[in-house]
Formats: sequence, structure tokens, C-alpha cells
Amino acid sequence: MKVKKINSIIYCALLVLVACNTSKNDASKLTATQQNWKYQFDKKLPLLGHRNWILIVDKAFPEQNAAGMEYVNSDEKLLPTLEYVLGEINKSSHVKPIIYQDKELNYITDVQSKGVKQFTEATKKLFTHQQVQTMLHDSVFMKLDKEAKLFKVLVIKTNETIPYTSVFMQLDCTYWNAEKENQLRLQMKN
Repeated sequence: MKVKKINSIIYCALLVLVACNTSKNDASKLTATQQNWKYQFDKKLPLLGHRNWILIVDKAFPEQNAAGMEYVNSDEKLLPTLEYVLGEINKSSHVKPIIYQDKELNYITDVQSKGVKQFTEATKKLFTHQQVQTMLHDSVFMKLDKEAKLFKVLVIKTNETIPYTSVFMQLDCTYWNAEKENQLRLQMKN
């Protein structure tokens, strides 16, 4: 009997040790996941260019069937994800963002979705030096459906649970603009 009790105690102690070790591993996996999306994004950004899209989306944003859409899970809230992505785009020498947000976001109140006011104020600070355009949420899907047929769309999914907080960035060329393009076309006619 004593041997069975000792074996039971040893077995229980081993289970506790395995359980504790597993929770530590899960915590390190979370950190690895969060670092992994940044690594994936950093590798992808130099390949993206004019007319590509980067979407930083809320948790309910659907995975779509379009072949040109690639998904990455940040496993973080939207604002820190957006801040990192926007910072890396702004540091790049080849692209700049044309930023879109859902028009519906301007009409949601804190009563309807707690934290929405704080979120919108934080994004305004983040976008201080950049123009933000709004469009209806359903219009975004139509636009992305068309764009994904020709150009890559990188979707970074976050844990955000405030509705209509997704940010859509169409990439534009940093070192060439519409004015220079028009001048070039005029020269080519002569």
C-alpha cells in the first residue's frame, strides 16, 4: 500500500511539473507568435509596392477566397499592430500609405461599443501628419475584390473587438507621384 501511495504522489508531482512547464511554454509561444508576425511583415514589406494593400483588421474581419490575399495573425490589439506597420512603412524608401477607414466608425458611440472614442482619438494622434479617407465598409470589400485580382493584399488580423476599426492602406510610390507621371506623359506626346 505504501508503495502505491508513494507512486501516486510521484505521479501527481510529475503532472504538476508538466502542467507548470506547459504554461511557461504557452507564454513563450505567444511571444514567439507576436514576434513572428513582425518578422513576416518585415520580410514582405520590401516586396510590396505601388498598388499593393496592407490591411490591419479587427478580429471579426473575414478570411476571403481571393487568391491575391495573404493573412497574418498578429495576436495583438489593433493599435500597437497599426503603430508598428505604419512606422515601418513610413521608414521605407519606396512606399507611402494612402489610408482608409470605415465611415461607420465615426457614428459608433461608447454606449454601443465601449472604448471606441478612445480608439478614434488614438488613431487621430497616430495619423497626425497623414490624410485619412473614409468609405462605407461594404465598399471596401468591393474594392479589395477588384484589387486582389491583380495586386497582393496583405491582411494583418488583430485581436481588436471594437467594430469598424480596421485600417486599409493602399501603397503608393514614395519617389514618384501623380504630378510627375502627368509631366512624363505630356513629354511623351511631344
